[in-house]
Amino acid sequence: MKRSFSKVLRTLIVAAGLSLALASGMSLAERAPMAPLPSASGVDISPSSIPANPNALANGTQAQSQPANPSIFIAPNSDPQNYVSIPDKQAGVLIQRAGQQWRVIRNGIITVYGGWLLAIAFFGIAGVYTLKGSVKLHEPLSGVMIKRFSGFDRLVHWVMAFSFLALAFTGLMILFGKYFAMPLMGGVAYGSFLMVCKNIHNFTGPLFTLSIVIFFLLFVGKNIPEKGDLQWMLTFGGMFSGKHVPAGFFNMGEKFWFWFGMTFLGLLISASGFVLDMIVPFMQIEYLRGTMQIANMIHSSAAILMTAMAMGHIYIGTIGMQGSIDGMKTGYVDATWAKEHHEIWYNKVDKKG
Repeated sequence: MKRSFSKVLRTLIVAAGLSLALASGMSLAERAPMAPLPSASGVDISPSSIPANPNALANGTQAQSQPANPSIFIAPNSDPQNYVSIPDKQAGVLIQRAGQQWRVIRNGIITVYGGWLLAIAFFGIAGVYTLKGSVKLHEPLSGVMIKRFSGFDRLVHWVMAFSFLALAFTGLMILFGKYFAMPLMGGVAYGSFLMVCKNIHNFTGPLFTLSIVIFFLLFVGKNIPEKGDLQWMLTFGGMFSGKHVPAGFFNMGEKFWFWFGMTFLGLLISASGFVLDMIVPFMQIEYLRGTMQIANMIHSSAAILMTAMAMGHIYIGTIGMQGSIDGMKTGYVDATWAKEHHEIWYNKVDKKG
């Protein structure tokens, strides 16, 4: 079948067009290759792949077609402030590299090692209780009760204790909940649950801080290191030596918890929490992304360490030692308990009596 002249001409025109397009592509391909743009993640690009002269990236077609804003495309993964017409100071940074670094530290170092620390503390205490049980008094209770704490002392302590438990639970849900609670509850239910936890956490924080300050003022005088504290610390209250070590109103273990656990870590958690809540009083702070990320890392790390220490404190003060909880329940302790665990304080009270 013969083709008409028009069909042959049409075929020749199409072939000529394709040939010209191919020739144009080959000529463009002969140009020097443009250096690759930095990765958007900011962590998976090697320094060797970054050009020595970043301004060379502006020679690409994107910079040629949009000459008014080449800097945004030259360094999309850096932190310099670019011009924006809105008052938000952070909007000028297209991609903040520190955000990726913070995410790696939070989800890698803090959650992994912090989780192991909490697990070791919990199962260590459970193992001690399983093997040894509660520490019993060596002599029977005398029935003679000695006043140890006032009603106000106990009120402040229990406010601090319950606010800490609320903060610890909600904080652990915020930090670790997505790994075990979200798969069980589902995304929608977990999101609503986490919002409740967040509000409880934010509103309970200032109450916890206030209770720490009041408790510190009430008991700072009784937590000053004194004679015999070093020996108690070296032998851990006679646990290692097997010999009884006298202690004052508080032993050195309780003083360490007071100064490092409650005061230092508690106030560090409170200060970083105030930054995260953006309610820092008496000073001006710019709540930028970098500030919030640093505060979050400090807050999480200190909270995990305090929670691990608090497990030991709660254990000793409740089921770990006979009679320990009586002082905070009723304000009074048995004379046998006072003599065995706080002999120096007991002798002073006995002389006054």
